[in-house]
Amino acid sequence: MSTNENQLRRGLNARQLSMIAIGGSIGTGLFIASGASIANAGAGGALLAYVIVGIMVYFLMTALGEMASYLPVSGSFSTYGTRYVDPAFGFALGWNYWYNWAITLAFELVAAALIMKFWFPGSSSLLWSGLFLLLIIGLNLLSVKGFGESEFWFAFIKVATVIIFIVLGLAMIFGILEGHTAGWSNLTAGEAPFNGGILAVVGVFMVAGFSFQGTELIGVAAGESEAPEKNIPRAVKSIFWRILLFYVVAIAIIGVLIPHTDPNLLSNEVENVAVSPFTLVFKNAGLAFAASAMNAIILTAVLSAGNSGMYASTRMLYTLAKEGKAPRFLAKVNRYGVPVAALFATAAVGALAFIASLFGDGVVYTWLLNASGLSGFIAWFGIALSHYRFRKAFKAQGRSLSELPYRARFFPFGSLFAFVLCTIVMFGQNYQAFLEDKIDWYGVTASYIGLPLFLFVWLGYKIVNRTKVVPLVECDLSRK
Repeated sequence: MSTNENQLRRGLNARQLSMIAIGGSIGTGLFIASGASIANAGAGGALLAYVIVGIMVYFLMTALGEMASYLPVSGSFSTYGTRYVDPAFGFALGWNYWYNWAITLAFELVAAALIMKFWFPGSSSLLWSGLFLLLIIGLNLLSVKGFGESEFWFAFIKVATVIIFIVLGLAMIFGILEGHTAGWSNLTAGEAPFNGGILAVVGVFMVAGFSFQGTELIGVAAGESEAPEKNIPRAVKSIFWRILLFYVVAIAIIGVLIPHTDPNLLSNEVENVAVSPFTLVFKNAGLAFAASAMNAIILTAVLSAGNSGMYASTRMLYTLAKEGKAPRFLAKVNRYGVPVAALFATAAVGALAFIASLFGDGVVYTWLLNASGLSGFIAWFGIALSHYRFRKAFKAQGRSLSELPYRARFFPFGSLFAFVLCTIVMFGQNYQAFLEDKIDWYGVTASYIGLPLFLFVWLGYKIVNRTKVVPLVECDLSRK
């Protein structure tokens, strides 16, 4: 593709795309927050929640894979929402996703600084965050091949860590590791394996959903993938089994080796790496350097999230500009095919949000982060709805499914299942606030502010531009 036409380049190969797909779902949600999930719902409750969410993510990724292999564009969610639902819906989806990752970038900078203080307690947070922001900008200024390679190795470190954890954990459970025989008693200690009943499982369900966010990066990367018709289905097909291995098996091992009553499991902040369930298991296996090793690995996970977030938000902003939904200058690319204007605009917003976290006890930043809290689920909701209408439009226009390079299995059940579960998560994420004698309106506002903001953008664009839901027979099913 010619960069003179302000086009991105297709430089991501199958190896990089597959690792980006799985790496997007492995992060602090698994390494740290999984402990709190087991503490709150028991090993059985946590496993049940993660399995259900894993199935939902599988359906979502197969739906996204079908659309992305048919029409591989970097602004996938926005473009699909515009073509198959309503231009206003696509507009809101695009800006929602950009905002989500731009603010998440600031969160990752805060987290990275906290992690560095494990080794350098008296050091400056501003210094570390600034250095990491420059590193992330530098990685994203490379060609897409350079980004893909850096993200491949970030993801490889995370995957290798989980595999080593699983091998060591199983060796401890079955007494293969000398001096370590855990047995199965922790699975029935106290109220285990299901602790706190169905409401506890629902609570973990929300956490599990946040943990899996990032798997949809494959849709954004599709626009710069080599041979997307072949590589995207290949990456999508492996997602379910990898999620099953990395999350379900890892959580099962933690549940067997550490009782849900262990107070260390409740420490789910990045600065508490010393009591991460992974660290605790590695220490019990006799690895004295476990805390430092896990700190380095969690730092890798945080930088990977920031790197991917910068990439995803930059490409979404580029696509919005190409479609006339953002200032046109943001659609310009350099000679390597990188949308530098969109990159620096995103970096500036992330940096400003980070600076906001340093003043006034971070009140402004906290609200910015709260506003982005539901963004990932809104994106998933958009994928499910867009795919349902995409298939319906295919049928309404008399098109043959043989035209699809990859077909999502279980349609329409898969898309409807994901649609319903995303809706439940969005509206039920802070159900506890409504169960008090007096409704916690502050908690309700903080948790749900993202929904009215999304609706405001969607309906505002719709009213101003007088858009309408696209009739199925008029949906644009071209491949350009």
